[in-house]
Amino acid sequence: MDVRQLEYFLAVVDHGGFNKGARALFMAQPSLSQAIRTLEKDLGSQLFHRIGRRVVLTDAGRALIEPARQVVRSLEAARASVDSVEGVVRGRVVIASMPSPAVEPLSSMISRFCARHPGVEVVIKGAPVPQAVIELVRTGVTELGLLSAWEPPTVADVTLHPVEEQRFVLVAPPDGPFAPARSLPRTRLAGQRLIVGEHGTGLRRLVEEIRASGVDLSIAVESEHREVVLPLVLKGVGIGVLAEAWRPLAERAGALVFELDPPASLHLALVSRKGWLTPAATEFLDLALSY
Repeated sequence: MDVRQLEYFLAVVDHGGFNKGARALFMAQPSLSQAIRTLEKDLGSQLFHRIGRRVVLTDAGRALIEPARQVVRSLEAARASVDSVEGVVRGRVVIASMPSPAVEPLSSMISRFCARHPGVEVVIKGAPVPQAVIELVRTGVTELGLLSAWEPPTVADVTLHPVEEQRFVLVAPPDGPFAPARSLPRTRLAGQRLIVGEHGTGLRRLVEEIRASGVDLSIAVESEHREVVLPLVLKGVGIGVLAEAWRPLAERAGALVFELDPPASLHLALVSRKGWLTPAATEFLDLALSY
């Protein structure tokens, strides 16, 4: 068994099958399948159940994921350490992020980092809720994460670095139902149809709190995809609830943006693995937290 075989195994896991894994690795699918069969022979255990064109992890396969990630990360760290002796930051930084923080502040963080280290590749992996970000970092899929939560999570196996608070805003179409204003009382949402995030998000929790306070509103659309909220608002489907990060884009698109009265905010935090990080991830974290 060698590191390359483990990289092949993780490609199948992360991309959901041999065909997509082979494309990600720029290799032929039969070659990847043969490499996995060799790994299974070396380990003496079957890693995948092959069901038609689908593959499902066996218990042995699930048990291998985290150790395999640790081995692959260790190799990346070794290479990065050699580069750092010469004062060079290379490689890549993999970051898990929820949708709204990915708009801002993550885009600014990446901009600053890439300006200083153009030789480093930055990879962003999506995560819908805070626990998904934490899990991606904890299991080694990513070294860093960026999450937003109603309250800062309490976790023991990763490190949280507070970044900022980000307010919620309401986004409405320019032709109604509200006249332009800086803020909007929550009670004005009575009778309105809202476009909201899924359960487990701060956006959804805010809407449920407004409902619980006695404001009679309804949900027009529930979406896991934050990027559809603004187009739906502009098409008149309903009023959107978004994080402040979306304000510049919404205003440029012609939507009306209102602060909530009383306001509500999300806590943003960077997440890092405990212990040693690659020089590139360490540099990204230091730059992100220095602004």
